Amino acid sequence: MYDIAIILYAFMVRMASLFNKKARKMLSGQKKTFSVLVENIDPQAHYIWFHAASLGEFEQGRPLIEKIRKEKPEYKILLTFFSPSGYEVRKDYAGANVVCYLPFDFRSNAQKFLDRAKPEIAVFIKYEFWMNYLNQLKNRDIPTYIISAVFRPSQIFFRWYGSRYRNVLNNFNWFFVQDENSLKLLRQFNHNNITVSGDTRFDRVYEIFKQGKNLPSIEKFVNKMEATQRVLIAGSTWEKDEEILIPFFNRHQEIKLIIAPHEINGDRIVQLKNRIKRPCTLYSQSGETEVETADCLIIDCIGLLSSAYRYGEIAYVGGGFGAGIHNVPEAAVYGIPVLFGPNYGKCREAKELIASGGAFSVSGENDFSAQMNNLSAYPELIGEAGKKAGDYIMNNLDATHKIYEKVFSTRSIFTKE
Repeated sequence: MYDIAIILYAFMVRMASLFNKKARKMLSGQKKTFSVLVENIDPQAHYIWFHAASLGEFEQGRPLIEKIRKEKPEYKILLTFFSPSGYEVRKDYAGANVVCYLPFDFRSNAQKFLDRAKPEIAVFIKYEFWMNYLNQLKNRDIPTYIISAVFRPSQIFFRWYGSRYRNVLNNFNWFFVQDENSLKLLRQFNHNNITVSGDTRFDRVYEIFKQGKNLPSIEKFVNKMEATQRVLIAGSTWEKDEEILIPFFNRHQEIKLIIAPHEINGDRIVQLKNRIKRPCTLYSQSGETEVETADCLIIDCIGLLSSAYRYGEIAYVGGGFGAGIHNVPEAAVYGIPVLFGPNYGKCREAKELIASGGAFSVSGENDFSAQMNNLSAYPELIGEAGKKAGDYIMNNLDATHKIYEKVFSTRSIFTKE
């Protein structure tokens, strides 16, 4: 049944590739995987394989990758992605020796991939439970771990009809989970090889925070604001988010806006810019004059948002009016209050930030306006909520060290000649 489902999924991706650029990139990249492995895998070296579904999962795994590279540079990293949105952004990531797509989870692909890659350890990040790959890893006695994982009763493993697929969990040597609820759920199904290590993403956002990357154009933008103005920075926004953000911004001269939409293709940027009724400029096209006279700066480049949050006084994280919010810790680490939409139920850090007083969920335009007016009217609230947001991040650091000490620093792989 599983193999049939994978065949159907692959067929649908191929059909979608006829009109979808991402699907075409995925298929094109997968076709090159085995030649990439043949050309780049050193048969004499020891590899640790990290698999990330997409860019967000990669950022969660990155602290562990970089700790291993620093502590044990004699070992090499193989990094795979399933989604083009991860691979296309990080295909040149210097922290990995080999980067490629992971082919569809056919049995033949799993066998061929592992025959060529020959990893000595496999690490899956947060999600991705590909049965054939995991079965092959188990059959070959390759230690396999999942890090920063979250498990919920709604997942197929724990449904009454999911017993067959639940067996895939037996292939992991150890689970490193984010929270106690995941621990309890796994234990209900007789899994005791678990550590509540937290989320390595906190370590990643803190590392970015410490680096303090300067963005001169944004500095000019915020330095030209009036004393009574506040900077709202909105990251990873979708149209539904902008439907509540932009009308408020258009009406309130005391707010300057930095906005980084989730998608930055030409039509999307034009659509966003047309909604804005105040002076506006694009990051990619702005000179000193444009930045200094603008009230809104649209970040139309990839890779800047995590550093750009440092210039905001209030943050809004997008996605909460769709499938779910994006990276909340990325903003909270800068000690600023964070707002987002109502669909945050699957986001542990969002729920905990709300409980701590460092974040606020808004249900629509009126609610957003009320929250913004309240924060703008009482600056001390911005400081108090921001401190709570920053403290929350600081209290959740060190997952990377816990995982490394539990598994990697004690394994015989690191004593091989």
